[in-house]
Amino acid sequence: MTLEITTLGILVGFIIGLIVAFAKISRLKIFNVPAASYIYIIRGTPLLLQLFVIYYGLASVIRIPEIPSAFIALGIHNGAYLAEILRGAIQSIDRGQMEAARSLGMTQAKAMRRIILPQAFKRAIPPLGNQFIIATKDSSLASTIAVPELILKARQIGSSTFLYMEMLVTVAIWYLLMTTTLTIIVNKIENRLKVSEYQD
Repeated sequence: MTLEITTLGILVGFIIGLIVAFAKISRLKIFNVPAASYIYIIRGTPLLLQLFVIYYGLASVIRIPEIPSAFIALGIHNGAYLAEILRGAIQSIDRGQMEAARSLGMTQAKAMRRIILPQAFKRAIPPLGNQFIIATKDSSLASTIAVPELILKARQIGSSTFLYMEMLVTVAIWYLLMTTTLTIIVNKIENRLKVSEYQD
């Protein structure tokens, strides 16, 4: 369940992050003010509080089950951080490239899709990898709303067998395995992109 929540949380967060990144770099206040407010509020409050707001706070309006609450909260939380990572990567691309693409007859959307975004994603890979690792560890907070992930399972088994330390060490090893695997994957992607850059 930990992997499912993390994967869905990251996916939701990436979609939110991409939309918010474009909204924040927009010159229109109707887009960039809400985007900046969202980033300010979400980055300034803890994930646990956001999780409780979605699961307990919204219960009087709409009842969201534990698992959807967990990945929605993770997605909203990570979306703010991913938005800043993507915004920074997009804005780091030299403006001359956009102007050159426009002078070749490309629309702004086409130039962004074909010229700017591929380069921005390459630059964003290291911080994106870090954020994915943080999201994996943050998924443990889902145990506070009774989502059956690793921490909750370990507590349940520990309370019935009294093997608390053994269960906690097992959970720590699982988290280390997951974050190590993720680190290796990110490093391989980063190295492959570097190689393709040199080949270009």
